[in-house]
Amino acid sequence: MSASQPYKSAQDAAAHQQQRSLTSGLRYPSNRKTIYDRNLGRSKNAELSRAAFAYLFVEMITYAQRKVTGVADLEKRLNSQGYPLGLKLLDLLSARSPVAGALTANPNPTRPTRVLALLQFITTTLWKHLFNRPADALERSAQAATDYMITDNAPLVVEYVSTPREMSSLNVAAFVAGVVEGVCDGAGFPTKGVTAHWVDDGSASSGGAAAGGAEGEAGAGREMWPSKTIFLIKFDERVIEREEILEPPK
Repeated sequence: MSASQPYKSAQDAAAHQQQRSLTSGLRYPSNRKTIYDRNLGRSKNAELSRAAFAYLFVEMITYAQRKVTGVADLEKRLNSQGYPLGLKLLDLLSARSPVAGALTANPNPTRPTRVLALLQFITTTLWKHLFNRPADALERSAQAATDYMITDNAPLVVEYVSTPREMSSLNVAAFVAGVVEGVCDGAGFPTKGVTAHWVDDGSASSGGAAAGGAEGEAGAGREMWPSKTIFLIKFDERVIEREEILEPPK
């Protein structure tokens, strides 16, 4: 039976597809190499134009707007879109971590094992990979030991996005918050969520008192940095308990 002829049943179509997969096998390029044969460091310094990024990101927001019930729901969908990217970036950037005297990718990649090392990885390595610069600030909440805040004075993701007045509280940097959450969970530091807040959004329901206090202190810089955003990371209590156990005795 040829591929152009109609099948009498779904079982016939499935059987034909299985037969084709068994006979043809995987398709390889002429040089017999696949994407898995590429050097991970080859595209390390590759960059995407801002115009292309802006177009793709705006289209992604448009897609996420379908069947949402409000701003919180839209931010949740943007967060879920960034989460799998964070998981993959953790593997990629860990494999690219430099090794003394090595000219290729790290053959034995390691991941952060302490909270501070993880946060430094996020604010430097991850931020530089995504935005070509480190984050502007990292601090721990004075109200909750499980909460940490990353500050970005000018997030690239909000630079080319305009929102209607009825959605003025929307912060599309929720996508980046999803990336950060994926990195934390993938590294073995489970969180209760990572959220993005404007610095003057003290009433953010998902930010709580910790975010409100930090945003109040940073409110004076709103005029200088109108898109200034704080990413609130709420670690699971088990992460902090493990951190206390690993602390060397004083």
